[in-house]
Amino acid sequence: MPHQLDQTIFVAGHRGMVGSAIVRHLEGLGHRHILTAGRDSLDLADQQDVSTFFAGRRIDQVYLAAAKVGGIYANNTYPAEFIHQNLMIEANIIHAAHAHGVPKLMFLGSSCIYPKLAEQPMREEALLTGPLEPTNEPYAIAKIAGIKLCESYNRQYGRDYRSAMPTNLYGPGDNFHPENSHVIPALMRRIHEAKVAGAPEVVIWGSGTPKREFLHVDDLAAAAVHLMCIPAQDYATETEPMRSHVNVGTGVDVTIRELAETLVRVIGYPGRLAFDADKPDGTPRKLLDVSRAGRLGWRATIPLFDGLVETYRSTFGAAGALRVG
Repeated sequence: MPHQLDQTIFVAGHRGMVGSAIVRHLEGLGHRHILTAGRDSLDLADQQDVSTFFAGRRIDQVYLAAAKVGGIYANNTYPAEFIHQNLMIEANIIHAAHAHGVPKLMFLGSSCIYPKLAEQPMREEALLTGPLEPTNEPYAIAKIAGIKLCESYNRQYGRDYRSAMPTNLYGPGDNFHPENSHVIPALMRRIHEAKVAGAPEVVIWGSGTPKREFLHVDDLAAAAVHLMCIPAQDYATETEPMRSHVNVGTGVDVTIRELAETLVRVIGYPGRLAFDADKPDGTPRKLLDVSRAGRLGWRATIPLFDGLVETYRSTFGAAGALRVG
């Protein structure tokens, strides 16, 4: 389906890693009517504020990339904020999009929606078939609610609101906070700082045995736009009305130990790695079945090593200084 470059597209969360990648991808395709709004001008958790924003504009498409995100430590420490803020943001945006006649919307979720012990690789049909991973259950519940919001407006009002569930993401614009970041930026920063300081050892949470799948955020952006542009009848042939989300990943996973060893090569750290098995591992394995996305015409293109090299260079630069806000 050709891109309709004259359409007005609102990217919610454009300053985040996912939202900024979607904006870059849309601009690269030639879209020029891209709406964004920072926190200083639009509070996505305020229902009236969001409704007023939509009422004053003719919006054709929405990419809902805004979310409160974080790693195991952040999810364990701030569960109330994770479920409340994410529920409010997605409910406000999805409802306002419907109320103001926006025909198409893409909701970006997370692979943590699946049960902790789901059969691997995890298929879309595994949703709501078992208990979630306790360390991020509040966040996962909010993301499941977002999927069901989209499906409910589709069923009742005939909207075309879709959901993409990416695996673990990394890339430019990631959060490199020493406590609240995900595994790749956390390890990248820790190993980089150890190299700069000349530290002989880097301690990593957990046993190193859990397996994870990682997707470059530019691949996700390409997938989201691709999925949004598929004609409704073609999208419906590969999805179900109440299980309409699409997994987005590489279909390949690595252990945390393998990831850390790869980062050691990327960064050029000469020291050793030590794993603290007393710290939580989280879900033992998280690998997505991406066959549905493949049948819909999309596959990841950025190899993990290449993506890590690009992320390290864009974040730390030749001088080795952390270049993030």
